[in-house]
Amino acid sequence: MKRINEIVVVEGKTDSQLLKELYDVDTIETHGLGLDEKTLELIKEASKIRGVIVLTDPDYPGLKIRNQVEKYVQNCKHAFVDRKDAIGRKKLGIAEANKEAVKKAIENVVTFSNQEESISWKEFLELDIIGDKKKRLKVYDLFHLGYGNAKTLFKRLNMVGISREMIEKELENEGYSD
Repeated sequence: MKRINEIVVVEGKTDSQLLKELYDVDTIETHGLGLDEKTLELIKEASKIRGVIVLTDPDYPGLKIRNQVEKYVQNCKHAFVDRKDAIGRKKLGIAEANKEAVKKAIENVVTFSNQEESISWKEFLELDIIGDKKKRLKVYDLFHLGYGNAKTLFKRLNMVGISREMIEKELENEGYSD
C-alpha cells in the first residue's frame, strides 16, 4: 500500500476510513464545521513536521473549512475531488466519492502561494472564461483546482502560478480555440 508522507486533513471519520482503505496515511479530522483552535494548532504543527494536504468535501462547508485551514496554516497542499465524483445516495462528500476520484485528487495536489501575479485580470478577461461556465469548469478540471466561481478561479490560477499561455495551450489541446 502506498504511503502518503503528509498528514491529510479531512472533515470526518468516514473520510479517514476511505483514505485508509486506499493508502497508508495519517489524518486529522476537523469534525466538519466544528473546526476549533486546538485542531487548527494541531494542523499547524503537523505542517511544520510532515506537511499537510487539505481534502475537504466539494461543498460550501468544505470550502469554508479549507479556507480556514489555508488562512491559519502556511504552505499546505490542496487536493480537490470534483463535485460530480463525490455524490452518494443522500450525501455529497469525500466518503461518498468514488475511489479513483480520491486517488486522482491525492496524485494532483496543488500548493497555493501569494507570489506575484502569473495572470493579470485583463488577461483573464481576454480568455472569455467569465460567462462561459463550461470553459471555466474545464480550466478548473485541467489544472486540478477544485470548483468555484470565476473570481475564485482567477485567485487560484495566480496562487499556483498558472499563466495565460499555459491556459491557452491546455484549452487548445482540449479542442477549445478562438
